[in-house]
Amino acid sequence: MIRVRIPATTANLGPGFDCMGLALDLWNTFELHYGGDGIEVESHGEGSQGLPTDATNLIPSIMAEELGESMPKAFKIVCHNTIPVASGLGSSSTAVLAGVLFAESVKRTLAGADPSDLDRERVLARAVAVEGHGDNVAPALLGGFVIVVPDECGVLTQRVPHVPMKTVVCVPDFAYLTSQARAALPDSYSKADAIYNIGRAMLVAEALRGGDDDLLAKAMNDRIHEPYRLHAIPGALEARTAARDAGAICVSLSGAGPGMIAFAREGYDRIGRAMKNSFTSVGLSSRYWILDATDQGVHIGRLPM
Repeated sequence: MIRVRIPATTANLGPGFDCMGLALDLWNTFELHYGGDGIEVESHGEGSQGLPTDATNLIPSIMAEELGESMPKAFKIVCHNTIPVASGLGSSSTAVLAGVLFAESVKRTLAGADPSDLDRERVLARAVAVEGHGDNVAPALLGGFVIVVPDECGVLTQRVPHVPMKTVVCVPDFAYLTSQARAALPDSYSKADAIYNIGRAMLVAEALRGGDDDLLAKAMNDRIHEPYRLHAIPGALEARTAARDAGAICVSLSGAGPGMIAFAREGYDRIGRAMKNSFTSVGLSSRYWILDATDQGVHIGRLPM
């Protein structure tokens, strides 16, 4: 029996589209128990009412793809979710990682090896292949601030040390699927926009590494995805302005949205209330979290029999 604990993540970080992510101190926990009658998934907490309880759930679906004929016939997965679903905080990426991690643990169990002693590079490569991009799964697996890009041999990753930072994440009650967010993007970009984002992504990385708040405020701008997504989320533009006015260093979409993430050194509740009020003004309820960035990634442990 295996338990995995996986953090929330915020991806893109303004100009770092599909290649930069940061782990946040909010966690989903998944347990794999062998036995029972068929395949069962039991969910508690965020989004639990809408999640499939059988083999169609994302986690056993990924396990089946990874294991093929080696897929166990009877097991139960128990999910304890504190990360809001469809929020831009990587909830679905935690499920992807759980599926890949559980599949790898089954393989090791069948081989007579320690099921909790997993090859993280292999897990990352498989999770990125399933997810399609690594800016959520890489920081969730490894922890911290991670730059991740595809490579002919898989993926290239680099954890960049960063000065401790608090964030305020505000998530409106607005259905904005990742598929919708992807469809909103153009098929091509100008050279000027590409240069704009490349330079600013490098500056964001340097600002986080050195704790340079002035540089972070200037660099956290984007021309690749935010201009096409912010207008689709009622109140998002107003929330960004309100958070800045309330003292945030910078504000961007968290992942593809609809959540907004603000980086700050103080006044966290004030910033959260400002964003919440902006969404209220357009008729949307919302919640906010004050979250530390965390250097801790996936924790894997064995459960007692």
